[in-house]
Amino acid sequence: MTDLISPLKILFYVQHLLGIGHLKRTATLARNMMRAGFDVTVVSGGHEIDVDLGGARLIQLPATRATDLYFKVLVDEEGQQIDDQWRQKRADRLLDIYNEHKPDILITELFPFGRRQMRFELLPLLETALAAPSRPLIISSVRDILVAQTKPGRNDEMLDLVEKYFDYVMVHGDPDLISLDKTFPHTERIRDKIFYTGYVVDHTGVKGGPDAPGAGEVIVSSGGGAVGTNLLKTAMKARALSSAKDRVWRMMVGATVEAEIFDELTGLAPEGVVVERARADFTTLLMNCALSISQGGYNTVMETLHAKCRAVIVPYAGGLETEQTLRARLLARKGVLQIADEDGLTPEILAAKVDIALSGPPARAEINVNGGAKTIELLKMWADGNA
Repeated sequence: MTDLISPLKILFYVQHLLGIGHLKRTATLARNMMRAGFDVTVVSGGHEIDVDLGGARLIQLPATRATDLYFKVLVDEEGQQIDDQWRQKRADRLLDIYNEHKPDILITELFPFGRRQMRFELLPLLETALAAPSRPLIISSVRDILVAQTKPGRNDEMLDLVEKYFDYVMVHGDPDLISLDKTFPHTERIRDKIFYTGYVVDHTGVKGGPDAPGAGEVIVSSGGGAVGTNLLKTAMKARALSSAKDRVWRMMVGATVEAEIFDELTGLAPEGVVVERARADFTTLLMNCALSISQGGYNTVMETLHAKCRAVIVPYAGGLETEQTLRARLLARKGVLQIADEDGLTPEILAAKVDIALSGPPARAEINVNGGAKTIELLKMWADGNA
């Protein structure tokens, strides 16, 4: 990539269905891409969330979200189940966006290793890109751990799609912690297409003094989704039972949690507990806090490691989800965090884990968290080779 006068165009597709972790990671990558001089357009298919894209263009598709933990039912912005007419309309819109922007690089977040529900629009998009006179590089951007497949043939289907459409697969993880083959059995078949970037982490957090945001506090977060309310309620009760009972406990409520639940949590909060919506300076809170209690999504766990703060993780294990538990266990073996299982969690159990974490050393795992920079390095290398 040598011609900065005419920057290479990236079209980055992302679909969040329950939480906002996928969108947040995409946003972090988009900011890195913009700083590197790419012309970036993010196409989002989830419900609109205010995220910092670093100046990248955001195109919002008609939004859809999941109504259950198994992602079986998808609804539109009015809560109505989507139908074939809705799907065709959105697929047509996505193709219009592609034809309008004619990207040099097309990136699909998670697909084909997930988001199978969106094949109705992604397969036509990939066919169009593959047949384009100026064919773009086609890249999959995927996290470190895939959800375990329970239906026969699904892994074969993923393999077929990678082999047919994709030039490269960027795995946003560190093989020294876990490699893709541990959760995708056909990894060896596409070994030449797989490149590890390290973990993608928002590095904007600022370490400050005793008056810094979050200084000395216990920060309790449940991500950007609506599935962590029980953790926040349990943490409120655990405070008085722990050695951190004299510290401020700050409850961060996800952006998509309904106002009624937020109001309920506010009403339940005892003295010394602050309830507020998720904040843009969350990474700064982690840099300065005494302890982080979180649900254990990809972004929060890696931000916690980057901040080198003590941590208790309560992995989300609802529906078919397995990745949070697996990642947390791998890190716990390195001694950098404490795990409290979501199933059977009580204030007493959580308080005990808090005490253990506070009496131990801060998280200092030797894990690659420079995924943003490596992603840019790879994109530039591949673009130069494709010129």
